[in-house]
Amino acid sequence: MSNPIGTNALTLVDHARRTDPDGGIASIVELLKQTNEILDDMLWLEGNLPTGHRTTVRSGLPNVAWRKLNYGVQPSKSTTVQVDDVCGSLEAYSEVDKDLAMLNGNTSDFRLSEAGAFLEAMSRELSETLFYGDTDTSPEKFLGLASRYSSFAAANGANIIDAGGNGADLSSVWVVTWGARTCHGIFPKASKAGITHQDLGEVTLEDETGGKYQGFRDHWQWKSGFCLRDWRYAVRIANLNTNATSSIMDDIDKLDKFMMKALNRMQNLTTGKLVWYMNRTVKEALDIQVNNRGNLGGLIWKDVGGVPVEHFRGIPIRMCDALTTTEAVVA
Repeated sequence: MSNPIGTNALTLVDHARRTDPDGGIASIVELLKQTNEILDDMLWLEGNLPTGHRTTVRSGLPNVAWRKLNYGVQPSKSTTVQVDDVCGSLEAYSEVDKDLAMLNGNTSDFRLSEAGAFLEAMSRELSETLFYGDTDTSPEKFLGLASRYSSFAAANGANIIDAGGNGADLSSVWVVTWGARTCHGIFPKASKAGITHQDLGEVTLEDETGGKYQGFRDHWQWKSGFCLRDWRYAVRIANLNTNATSSIMDDIDKLDKFMMKALNRMQNLTTGKLVWYMNRTVKEALDIQVNNRGNLGGLIWKDVGGVPVEHFRGIPIRMCDALTTTEAVVA
C-alpha cells in the first residue's frame, strides 16, 4: 500500500521495500500484516529524538482586527506548546533445537515458521499498546489512544462520544486519520522502522534440568511509539455495551448514528487516511443488524485488491481484536 498523497509518512511495507532490497525484512512485515490489519494502515515517521519525537502544537491563534482609516492594529502572535512522545522497545528471543530445525532439510524456513508465533505475539502486543498503553502505569511502553481520550472533561473530550453503557462489558469504536500532520507511528531517530532481526546463530541451550544441547537463537526487536499531532483527527465512541445477555443489539442499532456523529466531530475528512476500528464482537453485531435491517446508514462492501472490505460512508472498517470488551467507563 502506498502512502497517501500529500504526506511523507510511510507504511511498514514502504519502509521495508526501501531499506532491505533482499526482501528478508519485507517478508517479516508481510507476516505482521496478516496477523493484524491495523499495521497495514498505520503510517510511520522517524522521530526527531533518540527516544521518540517532539511535536510543536499550536495552542492559540493570533488576534486579528478590522482596521479603521487613520487607526492602527495591535500586533499579535499565535501560541504553541511542545509535546514529547516516547518510544518503547518490544523484544523477543526465538530458540529452536538444531537437530529439529535440520530435520526437514530447510533449516531457514523452519526457523522462520517458528518465529511466526513470536511475530504474531509482537504484533498483538503493539496493537494493544496502541490502544491501551499507559506510561503512568507501564513507563516502558508508549501512550496509547484510550489513555489520551479518557475524559469528557478534557480538551479533547469533544471527540469522545458516549454510547451510554455503564457496566463491566464495554468497548469502543474508533475512527482514526493516519497522516504526517494528524497521527502516526514513530521510531527513534537514526533507527529503523519496524522489526529488526538478528540471527545469533548456533548457541548452546539448556533444558529445564540444566542439560545442554545445540540450538539456533534469533533476536527480534521493535522500537516504536505513537504520535498524536492533532487530537481533532481521531474520535472515540466509548461506553459501548457488549454484554450478550443485555441490550447489545439495541446499542448496535444506534451505532450507525454514533458513527455519523464521529465523522462530524472530525476537523475534516480529506487530510489523511481514515479508518474505522472495532473488535470482533461489535463487528459481528453490526453485521447482524445490517442483515436484519437491510441497510445501515451507508454501510457497503467494496472490492479492494480482490478482497471484499466493509466500508461506512466510504471509510474502511477494520476488525481489531486488540480492542477489548472489558474497558472501564469513560466518565
